[in-house]
Amino acid sequence: MNLTDIGLLIQTRREALGLSQARLARLSGLSRATINQLENGSLVDLGTHRLLGLLHLLGMDLTAQTRTPRTQALALLSQTTSVSYKTALMPDALAQALISGELPDALLPQVSTLLDEAPLPLIVSGLEEVAQRTHTPPKTLWKNLTAWAQALQSPRTAWV
Repeated sequence: MNLTDIGLLIQTRREALGLSQARLARLSGLSRATINQLENGSLVDLGTHRLLGLLHLLGMDLTAQTRTPRTQALALLSQTTSVSYKTALMPDALAQALISGELPDALLPQVSTLLDEAPLPLIVSGLEEVAQRTHTPPKTLWKNLTAWAQALQSPRTAWV
């Protein structure tokens, strides 16, 4: 398998997750031009570290096949963001908020932590789980999550 083949698989996975090239670039720390060149087969070299990081973010491995989805990614994401808080972020409450786009005041601290500190691959897996369970388009979930990041002024560059 060559970089062109991997690029096509990355494009398919990106689209399945409802990510734009620009959003994937911000999440991965690569430029949008690099993502574009990778997907259209014109990128000559990416480097192992960057390629592995991108594949990991998308839930893929070096064979460029989708890894077995992280079981209970949404529950793990909720647990991760609730560590420092008295009130836990319930997975169903997070899922409902992601679907509706409405962020209840009670969830603000945990969601702020999620946006600023949760591992990006875990966020991707959690949103994928919500999309699959609820048949909500992933783009809708990403749009809502990004809107929250802007409203809460998250300093993480992935949300800019």
